[in-house]
Amino acid sequence: MPGSILLIDDSPGECELFRQALTQSGFTGRLETAEHGSAAVSYLREHATGDEPNLILLDLKLRGERGTHLLKQLKQDLGLAHIPVVILTSSDDPLDVQACYQAGANGYVVKPGEFDDLVTLALHLWKFWLIHNYSKRMAAC
Repeated sequence: MPGSILLIDDSPGECELFRQALTQSGFTGRLETAEHGSAAVSYLREHATGDEPNLILLDLKLRGERGTHLLKQLKQDLGLAHIPVVILTSSDDPLDVQACYQAGANGYVVKPGEFDDLVTLALHLWKFWLIHNYSKRMAAC
């Protein structure tokens, strides 16, 4: 049943750590990664024919760009706006949280400091967004 997740994060180390956490959490779907906004948008446009990810995890602090800018771009694109976007970041700044929700984020999660906590977080993220959340599946009916 698990589908696919697109992780947009400019740190290859963070991407690999999250991949390992997903695997340890029992995720059997596909994890794709993109290092920056233009790569993510290109990937999404290439897969917009029904093979798009079920969830986008977006790091707020990408090298050379703000995640909020990319988030607004995704939410304003009628072909992509239906994909849930959860901010996955190290920032717990209330202004960042507010800005992300104003830009259309479906969720905001602060990365934990311990790997075991990341495994638990990964489990909760994919179980909720890919199994328990009906928004995308119901829209297709």
